[in-house]
Amino acid sequence: MILKSILSRTQKLDPVRTVYEAIVAQARRSELYSELGVPDTLDGRFDMIILHNDAVMCHMQAGADQDRQFAQALIDELFRDMDRSLREMGVGDMGVGKRVKKMATVYYGRANAYANARSKGNDELTAALVRNVFEGDDTATQAAGRLARYSELLHDAVGLIDRADIRSGKLKLGSVRL
Repeated sequence: MILKSILSRTQKLDPVRTVYEAIVAQARRSELYSELGVPDTLDGRFDMIILHNDAVMCHMQAGADQDRQFAQALIDELFRDMDRSLREMGVGDMGVGKRVKKMATVYYGRANAYANARSKGNDELTAALVRNVFEGDDTATQAAGRLARYSELLHDAVGLIDRADIRSGKLKLGSVRL
């Protein structure tokens, strides 16, 4: 019986992991890279995870204690996954901690920059995206503007999802289009 449950493909996933996987799946949408010119690099993909995770974090942190606890568990899952990914890429034990710490600094720095920029409007968010996602390339302003609009739509869509649904692992982002 135990072996059957271990090998079962229908085994229920942890809701935090399920939500995190939905965020990553949305962040890996090929249109973000092909149509908006987001660099298809480790940094570019991490930037997209930050952008998508931030939308969920903002919504959950605005809720009750259980929502904020879920948000904390979600950020913990993100960094566990980063740790796992670095190890799979061959980074040694000594280097993983330093790199995860740097990734945390980047994550929180960008999440704060995007929140501040969102409060000031689309032009400010576009400028923040040019600086961060497009590494200061001013020729990417149009693409960054489209990414800023997508980010707004993403935040709006996540804001409509019941927090209890998110806590139970239900996060559907596929309807958010570029």
